[in-house]
Amino acid sequence: MSFNITVHPSNHQFIAKEGQTILDAALEAGIILPYSCKSGSCGSCKGKVLSGTIEQSPAVSQVVSEEEREQGLTLFCQATATSHLEIESREIRMASDIQVRKMPVRVVDMEKVADDVMVLKLQMPAAEPFRYYAGQYVEFILKDGRRRSYSMASAPNGNEPVELHIRHMPGGVFTDHVFGGSETQMKVREILRAEGPLGSFFLREDSDKPIVFVVSGTGFAPVKAMMEVIIEKGITRPVTLYWGGRRPKDLYMSDLVSQWEAQLPFFTFVPVISDALPEDNWAGRTGFVHKAIIEDFPDLSSHQVYACGAPIMVSSARKEFVANCSLPENEFYADSFTSEADVVKLDAAKA
Repeated sequence: MSFNITVHPSNHQFIAKEGQTILDAALEAGIILPYSCKSGSCGSCKGKVLSGTIEQSPAVSQVVSEEEREQGLTLFCQATATSHLEIESREIRMASDIQVRKMPVRVVDMEKVADDVMVLKLQMPAAEPFRYYAGQYVEFILKDGRRRSYSMASAPNGNEPVELHIRHMPGGVFTDHVFGGSETQMKVREILRAEGPLGSFFLREDSDKPIVFVVSGTGFAPVKAMMEVIIEKGITRPVTLYWGGRRPKDLYMSDLVSQWEAQLPFFTFVPVISDALPEDNWAGRTGFVHKAIIEDFPDLSSHQVYACGAPIMVSSARKEFVANCSLPENEFYADSFTSEADVVKLDAAKA
């Protein structure tokens, strides 16, 4: 059985097959609803069911409040139609030459930039340029069908290698391979299978609002790509980057960001450390990274915020910036990183 779904206010329509999430059905039909993690942790695909009935996973209650659910709000990546539906959601307009495809990619460089962070560079197929928005991600398709997602950390440059930042999660099937011993470790020239580009996290270049980036850990990767676009295109909107980590070493490319700050008059860098040790000799900002923004920007009503990193950071930032700092909810853009440990739990739950 299948169901007709109408999106408001665009009045675009698509069909969802039985058991297919509303988000997947929309994407299959070429209708790009906002999304990022597809696991129910980031809240990017939150929208309203205006009429009809749905089934939704327990993950919805972790992101959508009871009051919001009573108003018809849900996560479209975690909801399936059980009748014809009318829904309300923004749509993302993508360039016509940005198309999702499956492809083989070759590892051309590996650089360990921290104890637990590897920079991979991938050569994409030469036959057709790999086009994407800075901020989007690719999924690696593993031999057993499981998938692991990583954001592009380099600006789109035709056939140039694509950079990814991989954090080691011990026990993770993919990151153990990246960081493993001599017999199991990934090697240069290895061929991987990938699908992309994916996600609706990218710089909105049609705005002149000041930008606040809030990232944790390797959430810096897509922001690096966005900053490269900003620099390349000569965009001079005020930009402030807050990068949070447990210890200073977690800010694995802080020298690059400090270089941007020295060279770009519109750019400010605010590193924030939550658990510095005495030997770190840390004298900068401390605490939760999103709390530092609340202290510095009590009024975000005229800003755009781009958040990327741990789901708890992203969801806390979204909630508190909207409630306490007057940030318009439609000016909060997010990409929530789900660790391999979390993905393993999700895989087990679906089995």
